[in-house]
Amino acid sequence: MPNLTKILAGVLIAAALLLGLFAWTLSRRPAPVAVTSATHASFPVVVATQTLPAGKPITVDQLRVQSLPINPNGAFTDPAQLAGRVPSAEIGADSPVLETQLSSGLAERIEPGERALAVRVDEGNAVGNRLRPGNFVDVFFTLKRDGVIGSGGEIDRTQARLLMSKVRVLAFGNATASGDSAGDPNGMVRTAVLAVPVADVDRLTLAESAGRLIFALRNPKDAEVVDQSVLPAYPGVLKTAARAGTTEPLQDSTRAAAGVSLDALSGSTNSAGASVRPALPHMPLPPTRVAGNTNSTKSGIEVIRGGRTETVAW
Repeated sequence: MPNLTKILAGVLIAAALLLGLFAWTLSRRPAPVAVTSATHASFPVVVATQTLPAGKPITVDQLRVQSLPINPNGAFTDPAQLAGRVPSAEIGADSPVLETQLSSGLAERIEPGERALAVRVDEGNAVGNRLRPGNFVDVFFTLKRDGVIGSGGEIDRTQARLLMSKVRVLAFGNATASGDSAGDPNGMVRTAVLAVPVADVDRLTLAESAGRLIFALRNPKDAEVVDQSVLPAYPGVLKTAARAGTTEPLQDSTRAAAGVSLDALSGSTNSAGASVRPALPHMPLPPTRVAGNTNSTKSGIEVIRGGRTETVAW
């Protein structure tokens, strides 16, 4: 019996050793890794199908939507959002089109044929500083008489006149249509930016430098504007050459290049450029008196013309 007990104890010890060795072997093996399908995030981004040159409007057929592993800041998801936008720098083919690569600000709000022009304003001529971007104004100007009639002054008569009608205000002081800032109510606004047709830039800059501009706020629903067809054409400072075989009017840029003089703007010259200054009033010459000279030892005649006296021998 004691021998049997010893044998059983030996068997149990051997089994424990085997189980310990098996457990140690299992602990040395790497843990199994669950196999899962790899998934990558993708984002729809508008890219250029060809090189987009700077300064030319983008068309929808130059774009496509492509899935990218990254979503760049300022990217677009719909090509229609970019139709008509203008790159400020060249965009390469297959490159994402970003907001920072496109022209923005006032340049995007200027219509073809217009120019953004800054003019001086103060509380007295800008509707008490109540102008705001997006308003429409009529631009009046005043010219003060310079010198006296016939003295060579450029402006013969003091005048006030409507210069341009329904001009759009792009900015007023620091305020723009896309910004949140407003004009300073304390009268510190010094400039307003107007959308001016290029053919009228000459007249506006000349009127501002030679006189004073007045901005009259108007209702945007009011469609009445100046009928230029009933007004005389301004003769240009530079003479334009007529093209043979064409009767088309000059382009606005050409008219602006020809310029306008202050005499023409003030109405002191007609459409042909001839002066229409009022003539000097007629002043009759003083009579000429002829009297005999009795005090001279020599024979002669004393002639008096105005306030001058002379003796003519005879």
